[in-house]
Amino acid sequence: MDGSRLPGERREIRISDADRERAAERLNRAMAEGRISVDELQERLSVVYGARFGADLVPVLSDLPGDPLDLSADVLATPVGPPTVLRGGVGGLRRRGDWQVPSRLRVQSSIGAVLLDFCEAELPMPVVEVELELGAGSARLLVPEGATADVDGLVSAYGSIRSKVPSRAVHGRPHFRVYGRTSAGSVTVRTRYTFAGRHF
Repeated sequence: MDGSRLPGERREIRISDADRERAAERLNRAMAEGRISVDELQERLSVVYGARFGADLVPVLSDLPGDPLDLSADVLATPVGPPTVLRGGVGGLRRRGDWQVPSRLRVQSSIGAVLLDFCEAELPMPVVEVELELGAGSARLLVPEGATADVDGLVSAYGSIRSKVPSRAVHGRPHFRVYGRTSAGSVTVRTRYTFAGRHF
């Protein structure tokens, strides 16, 4: 029993092995995105696997996107498995309408414009990873109403990056993790506009 707890202070619930694994997955993703080094990963993982309470995870997760104490699977879970690769040519790349979205996408395009419309798509997973490898072409990602998107892992050399949706994941709503690189093109993440019965 912890005798340091003050009278009337709320008792903290111990975290589970699944919670530790989710936190570890988050750290591994941070290293893959270049947010932390391999040495930092090892140091932080030792803290995670020795953690007993959620507060123990704050020091190692507080400087990463998201709430360090939110251990829900739909916020911290990282999609696993190889990504589905979509390659665009001079004519660009378009996905819209009713299409099934894989949990991990890698989009490669050197010149043409990219349009990924998720508004009518089937989203089997609560979190979708989109890795962009773009040259001079621009990209638009249209997400459903209420969706969120974290674009902190996206780097642009000369282009612009704009997200018009909240970045923090919300329970029960689709969340997109957008990362990668673009050379000169712009990247925009927003909801879909409707005018005169047309969507754009």
